[in-house]
Amino acid sequence: MIMLRILRRNTKTANRDRSNIKVGIPKFLNIWSTHQFWVGFFEKLGVKVIFSSDTSEEQYRQYGKGRITMDSCFPVKALAGHIGELLTKEVDIIFVPMIYSLPSFLKGHVLDTLSCTRVMMAPENIKAGFTKERDEFLSKGIKYVSPFITFGEPELLPKQLYESLKSVIDVSYQEVVDAVLYGLKSLEEFDAYARSKSLEIIRWCVKENRPAILVLARPYHMDPGIGHEIDAEFQTYGYPVLWYNYLPLENWLLDWLFGQDVKAGIIKSYLDISDVWTSSYSSNTNEIIWAAKFASRFPWITGVIRLSSYECGMDQPTYTPVQKIVESRGTLFFKFGELDETKPAGSIKIRVETIAYYLEKYSTDIIQRKLKKLPPVPKELL
Repeated sequence: MIMLRILRRNTKTANRDRSNIKVGIPKFLNIWSTHQFWVGFFEKLGVKVIFSSDTSEEQYRQYGKGRITMDSCFPVKALAGHIGELLTKEVDIIFVPMIYSLPSFLKGHVLDTLSCTRVMMAPENIKAGFTKERDEFLSKGIKYVSPFITFGEPELLPKQLYESLKSVIDVSYQEVVDAVLYGLKSLEEFDAYARSKSLEIIRWCVKENRPAILVLARPYHMDPGIGHEIDAEFQTYGYPVLWYNYLPLENWLLDWLFGQDVKAGIIKSYLDISDVWTSSYSSNTNEIIWAAKFASRFPWITGVIRLSSYECGMDQPTYTPVQKIVESRGTLFFKFGELDETKPAGSIKIRVETIAYYLEKYSTDIIQRKLKKLPPVPKELL
């Protein structure tokens, strides 16, 4: 649970009527892992939120072409299309947070939960493409708000958000405090719900003795225009698909998978990754490493799919370690690397078909071999 260390309020304030204010938020990068916070935060303030559409080649060509001022991976460049699209909508504010650190279930077990620096700076870099010749925001009467955000230090969120919003929305500091608390609660509830659905899938796999696939990627690969819906391709073959950032965290399950290592002193806790990854600063990287350990042990996850976009400097050092972790107990590992703005539909379908063949052929043996390395299956899974 995210803990927010904020002084108790001494006064009670009523929200002002802001139903006529519309905030546009681009559906990009770290918004994919924090969206419910922003939905809850602005809902509490009484402000209507409008998200941009999913990333697509058409969106980028129509709204983002010519707006790039630096070289970067496509997921960062795609932000130009999202901002350009929001400029065509009836919004008063375009809100694009620079997220320095992320909320993470591994907080306290790793060195830090930082975001990729290019991702963090993307809102300012892409903004420059809309102001270099003329200020497109000013010409349309839209305020561009890009606060520096530290989810890793949630006690700072009220100040960060109040300072960025007070000049564009008539809001008090206490209202922002209340909205932050509500947003964090919304995010926690959504994460808990998503993890409960993953646990349902896992239990179904155990009951039916059916294999599942785990996706290791960045949260923004859930965007159809970034991840190319590769996860959906596997579902057409009948394989349940789990995402690394929503794996269940029940103690009885983690004790079954990692308890032996804790007792042996290999790791300090179920969420410790220091045995395989000591440079644990990047939030998404940390979670990918931990999920690789989860997948290597859990018998009914027989295949792992790694997704990565072109020129991702954060992913490059992790390819070999993640593969070694996944394969250490016989789990199959497959990688779709250098995904870019041109959707390689034909090659993806061929590769998915090949991977599905290997899963069908070897999953039964993988499940049995992994079960032999674990204590008896906990009753909660049966």
